Parts: sequence; structure tokens; C-alpha cells
Amino acid sequence: MSLTAMEQHATKRELQENFELSGLSVAQAAADLQTTPTYLQQVLDLNVRHIEDPWIVRNYLNQVLRQQHQTPIPYSRLIGSPADYWFLNEARVNRGQLN
Repeated sequence: MSLTAMEQHATKRELQENFELSGLSVAQAAADLQTTPTYLQQVLDLNVRHIEDPWIVRNYLNQVLRQQHQTPIPYSRLIGSPADYWFLNEARVNRGQLN
């Protein structure tokens, strides 16, 4: 799935806002996702190695926010289940790791 420039901007903003809402440090989230802080920041900026990586971060942030009894900010493009998108590797998303 290819995003327009406006969709990319919105998705980056939504990921960043949910990350900030979580109150997590980049280092803590990176450790949880088994990656480096540098790569996590790249994913938040949609500069990814794998198309599934933003979905992994989305799922992680949604889980963290729900555990904190917070409601995630809605996403405009990262919506529904990754299983609904033929081009995503659902097993990779479900592993929940950015390594």
C-alpha cells in the first residue's frame, strides 16, 4: 500500500502522538520491540525496512495505551486488522518485534 504525501504526514503524526501519549521513552519502547532507539524513530518517521513495521508499532502503542486505561488517538490509514491487507505479512506483525 502506497501512501500519498498527505497520508504519510498524517500517519507519522498519529504514530508520534500515540507514542507521546504513552509516556514511554524511546529506549524503553525500542527494548520492548527488540530494536534500537534509532530504528524505532525511523519507523515513527515511516522510514522502514519492512512495510509491516508501522503496524507493529501501532499495535504495540495501542496495547500500552489500553493497559494505561487510555484511548489511542485514531489512525487514518493504519486501520482494521493487518489480516485484511493481502500485502502484509500477518505473522511478522503478530510477532510484535522490529528485529
